Amino acid sequence: MQPRSSAGEEPATVTFGSECNGGFADYAVTGSSDAIRVESGLSDVELASFPCAFSTAEGMIQRCRLGTESVLITGASGGVGSAAIQLAKRRGAHVTALTTAAKAEELRALGADQTLDRDAPLPGHGFDVVLDLVGGPRWPDLIDSLRNGGRYVTSGAIAGPIVELDLRTLYLRDLTLLGSTHQPANVFTDLVSYIEAGDIHPVLAATYPLAELRAAQSAFAGKTHVGKIGITVAD
Repeated sequence: MQPRSSAGEEPATVTFGSECNGGFADYAVTGSSDAIRVESGLSDVELASFPCAFSTAEGMIQRCRLGTESVLITGASGGVGSAAIQLAKRRGAHVTALTTAAKAEELRALGADQTLDRDAPLPGHGFDVVLDLVGGPRWPDLIDSLRNGGRYVTSGAIAGPIVELDLRTLYLRDLTLLGSTHQPANVFTDLVSYIEAGDIHPVLAATYPLAELRAAQSAFAGKTHVGKIGITVAD
């Protein structure tokens, strides 16, 4: 949930499990402006897999105005990365997913046009856009993989938040660097319209009852899955 900021105020982002408790609750409340109706035959746990991962990915894609271009997605087997594959393909982009060999086939089934091993060399000046959820020591390689005039957008740094940039690379190559956290109100309503149209689908690797949350977290930490791990609550 993301309350709208008043005129002159900085954008505010508030989410369950981060800025407020409620991510692992049987019941939770939110403001009516943050409750969006969705008409879908998907189950509750399938619908629950969309809000955080898909809205983060859609926010990144809208922030960089991705079109029918070449895009590299890092961390592509995670919840946000696998969502970004579907959402980028929906826009007609040519998607390259950075992943491991064990997960490559599943990502191609989601729509990736090709996959690269996460330790493999990246093509120089090969992409119009990089959607990055990883950061870390390979960050300069990601920048080098952008074509002149390319756009880089990040919403995560799971491999490390501190990177080094030669400013001459930024201005001589006319690159655009973008951060993406706050989402305009239309991002989620757009996402609901994609769900209702059947343009995107949930990627659930497994589900656990709330009482087995510890096991779910252990499975998540193992990083052997693709997509999301769902938690079910009693009816």
